[in-house]
Amino acid sequence: MRTVFNSEHEIFRDQVRRFVAEKITPFHAAWENDGVVPRDVWRQAGEMGLLCCNIPEEYGGGGGDFGHSAVVIEELSRAQASGPGFSLHSDIVAPYILRYGSEEQKQKWLPRMGSGELVGAIAMTEPGTGSDLKAVRTRAVRDGEHYVLNGQKTFITNGRNAGLVIVVAKTDPEAGRKGISLFLVEEGTAGFSKGRAIEKIGQHAQDTAELFFEDVRIPADQLLGQENQGFSYLMHELAQERLIIAIRAAATMEAQLDATITYTRDRKAFGQAVFDFQNTRFKLAEVKAQAAMFRVFADHCLALHLKRELTPELAAMAKLMGSELQSKVLDDLLQLHGGYGYTREYGIGRAWADARVMRIYGGSSEIMKEIIARTL
Repeated sequence: MRTVFNSEHEIFRDQVRRFVAEKITPFHAAWENDGVVPRDVWRQAGEMGLLCCNIPEEYGGGGGDFGHSAVVIEELSRAQASGPGFSLHSDIVAPYILRYGSEEQKQKWLPRMGSGELVGAIAMTEPGTGSDLKAVRTRAVRDGEHYVLNGQKTFITNGRNAGLVIVVAKTDPEAGRKGISLFLVEEGTAGFSKGRAIEKIGQHAQDTAELFFEDVRIPADQLLGQENQGFSYLMHELAQERLIIAIRAAATMEAQLDATITYTRDRKAFGQAVFDFQNTRFKLAEVKAQAAMFRVFADHCLALHLKRELTPELAAMAKLMGSELQSKVLDDLLQLHGGYGYTREYGIGRAWADARVMRIYGGSSEIMKEIIARTL
C-alpha cells in the first residue's frame, strides 16, 4: 500500500474498481461512438458514493478527503475510462461552490451533484482565448436584481450533460483580470443554449460542447462569491485541477506499461516473443523507471495537497512533467505494439490519443513553464 493512502482509501478503491469493471468498462466503447456518457451512469455513480466524495456529508457529499477523489481518478485512468467527467464535476466544479458559494447555493446544488442528479461543468475557454483568462469576452452586466450575460464558450467538458455551469465572465472589462466574476447558470435558463458536440481526436466518450449565452438574465444571488474576484478564485483552485491531471498521467502510464508487457510476451516476431528482444526489454525498463520516478513525485504532491500545502508552482511542475512524460511514454509503448498499436482495437492507441490534450487543458505546457519560471 502506498503511504499516501490509508486503509479507508484502499477499501474505497475496491468499491470503485468494482463499479468501473461492472458499470463502465463493458459499455465504454459504445459511449465513444455516441460521444457522451448516459446520465443514468452519473446517477449510479452517485448512489455508490463516487461523486463529490470530498464534499462534506451535510451537503450531500461523501465526507472524505481528496485521497478518496484521487482513488476515483486513478481507477478510471487505469481502466482507460476517459469518458466519465466525474473528476471535473466532483473535484473542480463542486469545490468552487463549497469554497465560495453562499449557504443557500451550497444547499441548493451540492446535494444534487453528489447524487448524480445534476451534472456540473465550468465554462472558461472561449474561441480565440485559450489559456488567457484575462482575455475572456463574455460579459455580465448588472441590471437591477439580475445580471445579463452574453458570450460564447468552447471545449466545455460535460457541456451536453451539464445541468449547472460555472461561467467565467467580465463584470468590469476595463479592469483586466481584476474585473472577472463567476456565475452559476442552470440548464433551461432562457438564452442559454448548447451547441454542437466537438469532435476530438481522443477522449471520444467525453462529452465536450460549445455553450452560448444570449441575453441570459441571471438572478444576482447566482453570482458565485464576490463580484470581480473571479480571477483570484480561479488561480486558487487551479492547483488541484493540475494535480488531477498529474495523477491521471501517473496511473495511465502504469496501466499501459503493464498492458504492453503482457502484449510483448504474447506477440511473436521472427520466431520469438517480442519481449525477448533486448530493445524491447530495455525500452520497457526505461518506461518503468520513468513511471516510477513520476509516481513518487505525484504522490509527494498529493500528500502535500492533503495537508493543503501544495503550491501553485509544484502543481504546475506536476502537470507539466506528468503530461509531457505521459505523451513520450505512451508513444514508446505504442511503438512496441507495431501496427496494432495504431488501431482502436488495442488500448494503447486510445490512451495515446486521449493523452495528447493533457498537455493543453488545465493550462498548456507553455503556461506551466511560465509559472515555474517566475520562481527562478
